[in-house]
Amino acid sequence: MAGAALCAMAGPAAAQSVEAGAEVEEVLVTAQKRTERLIDVPVAVTAVSGDSLAAKNIADTASLVRAAPSLTFQAGATPSNTSFRIRGIGTSLFGQGVEPSVSLVIDGVVMARPAQSLTDFADLERVEVLRGPQGTLFGKNATAGVVQLVTARPRHELGGSVEATAASHEEYRIKGSITGPITDNLAGRLSAYYNNVGGYIDNVRTGVDEGGFESFGLRGKLEWTPTDKLDLLLTGDYRMFIGTIGRPVMISTPNPVMTQLIGPIVASSSNRSIGTDVETLSKSNQALASLEANYDLGWGTLTSLTAYQHYREHGQIDVDGLYTPRPIYLGSQPSNGNSRFSVNDGPIEIANFSQELRIANNPGQRLSYVAGLYYSDVLIHRGFKRAIETCAGAGLVLGQPCATYVTRSGFHSAKLKSQHISAFGQAEFELVENLKLIAGARVQREEVSVLGNRTGQPLSPGDLPLAGPTGTYSVGLRTADDTAVTGKLGLQYKFSPDIQGYATYSRGYKGLGLGTELTEDFVRDPPVMPEHVDAYEVGLKGRIPQAALSFGLAVYYAKYTDLQIQANRSDSTTGVIQYVQTNAGSSTTKGFELEGDWRPHQNFSLSGSLTYTDATIDVDGLNCPLQFQANAPTLTSGFPTNACYRARTTNGAGAVVTSGPIQDIRGGSLPATPKWRLSLSPRYEQELGASGWSGFVQMDLTYQTKQQFAVEQDPLLVQKAYTMVNLSAGVRHPERGLTASVFVRNLLDETYFSGMSHASTLASPQFPNEVQAYIPRDADRLYGVTLGAKF
Repeated sequence: MAGAALCAMAGPAAAQSVEAGAEVEEVLVTAQKRTERLIDVPVAVTAVSGDSLAAKNIADTASLVRAAPSLTFQAGATPSNTSFRIRGIGTSLFGQGVEPSVSLVIDGVVMARPAQSLTDFADLERVEVLRGPQGTLFGKNATAGVVQLVTARPRHELGGSVEATAASHEEYRIKGSITGPITDNLAGRLSAYYNNVGGYIDNVRTGVDEGGFESFGLRGKLEWTPTDKLDLLLTGDYRMFIGTIGRPVMISTPNPVMTQLIGPIVASSSNRSIGTDVETLSKSNQALASLEANYDLGWGTLTSLTAYQHYREHGQIDVDGLYTPRPIYLGSQPSNGNSRFSVNDGPIEIANFSQELRIANNPGQRLSYVAGLYYSDVLIHRGFKRAIETCAGAGLVLGQPCATYVTRSGFHSAKLKSQHISAFGQAEFELVENLKLIAGARVQREEVSVLGNRTGQPLSPGDLPLAGPTGTYSVGLRTADDTAVTGKLGLQYKFSPDIQGYATYSRGYKGLGLGTELTEDFVRDPPVMPEHVDAYEVGLKGRIPQAALSFGLAVYYAKYTDLQIQANRSDSTTGVIQYVQTNAGSSTTKGFELEGDWRPHQNFSLSGSLTYTDATIDVDGLNCPLQFQANAPTLTSGFPTNACYRARTTNGAGAVVTSGPIQDIRGGSLPATPKWRLSLSPRYEQELGASGWSGFVQMDLTYQTKQQFAVEQDPLLVQKAYTMVNLSAGVRHPERGLTASVFVRNLLDETYFSGMSHASTLASPQFPNEVQAYIPRDADRLYGVTLGAKF
């Protein structure tokens, strides 16, 4: 495959005369904790510069999927239940008790939880997306991969930039930075951004457009070099976000009662309207302070990275999705218990102190290595409250407020503590000329505890206690700990100074977790066991200067055991809502990734990627999709796979019990993972006479096949294949640092979804086809203009 790909990409380029001056830029990365050429790193990694991200109109982490192969995104109602996936693997959990499978790392600091992964970009030097387990060198283990943001450092020359964007749907963005010397050995950098983005989902009841947000960020850096051997970098970063980005819209309502209740809204894939009384709102702020010290030992470098991060989020969700300032009658259906379900919110507060100390010898030696120690202390406070009203009495009219109703309510608080300490190292040893042995290991110890308090008291006098799957009362302390050894082993061979191949085996690990949510049993619920992966990868990467071509190819296979997932254990008949953190039996992901950059002419360049991902899961005891539950047979043995059934068994007390409708999945598709993805980005730029200006046009095309959005393998929650085309054109003056461009996102006006689920209001086995979807902003054609200046 490697040879065929190389011939296919390089052959046509080498056969023609590449114009003088046409070359592909050499990219430097820190994917292995030292600065190296991208083509020399024996890891599947995509590096995208800040300028390239701007050219693609990528302004936040959620949009990175357009620039990085095998990276996908699945939306949720709040940042805490959105997720990134690499090669099909991600952490899609509502609770805060487990770590992410895809780690976000900002300037070397690992973010503690997935909720922190949604962030706007400003003053970026580059983004590196590392694919596959990255447990040896990074601060915490990441079983799927790492998204690393590298922000610009201070410079000793005065410089700065400003960029402003205005787009349709009242989208306004501005960002800027300034850097320069303060003294002979002290330099500073200050950057900031502000975004005010209007809504695009029309609330027909309140007249307010939802789906918009306001965000602000400020970052300051001071770099001090008191001697020629010591360098100190102090960073302070603050970010604020408030928005209504998590409200799904109805796309299917075959139930005539639901059709009447949401009127005048008509459910369809083109629907962009809702009718709720409470905003699905998220508010968050995040602060990060770090001190990086590098000391030149002569033969190597000693690095210390001390960091403290604090994140706070408050999210509220209007679960019923209807206009219910007072409870309304929903009809005589099995699932009509929730006449009003608009109180469903709570805060998340995360504090994390981390300390990393590592040493690396100078490059160019026969033996090169990086080794270090890492410590992390995480404290999470989680609170939540919920209230559900049910109509009572006679004379009820469908869709009309009920005169009397019963309120069931409850609340809880939980405190999670997690401590992690590890020692790690990775070395490369040249066995013979051009052949290196790669070996790395990590030894880690983790201790986790959760103190939970659900008193069973209602929110207000007169309410009934809110019963759940574990009752109304649960107060207790749970603890768990684990020690693990992981590592990496491989070979790297240099075919030439610019082409290398590698083969590696990695043992990855993600730590155990404890539940922190309202429905937890804080005394008896077992921990989510650690997730392990055995991953194999063969790669070929390099560049062919005479063809102005760079390329990377990775073929991989990974086997996961005890994959940490979120399983739906809700009962739509009783109205009990429960999403459980649990372990799947196993999961396998395999495929290939091919990416390249080609510049056959000094005015023309082409970058692109092609990925194939076959990501499957085996797991027992999942809920069945709603539409299959009513006809589930009751069985005492011979339980089928990939089919819905009820299991009748005898428990330990000798009583015969019958389960709800469940299924045992074998070879199911992992969510948000299309098998094929293709991206192409041609760009043409031409000088405009002798004016110093040049004009450019760039197209970004992405295509992906269908994808499943539910681990339960629900055929109603499948996104069909789609193609996205973005186009930009403009002028720039390199000497003056001026740019002006216009752009269109989703030129073909292609509707697609970033998440799908069954509507919770009337969804039941009798009425299973109510479907709602998360509609991204660029699921409709958008257009805008960007102006920028650098000095």
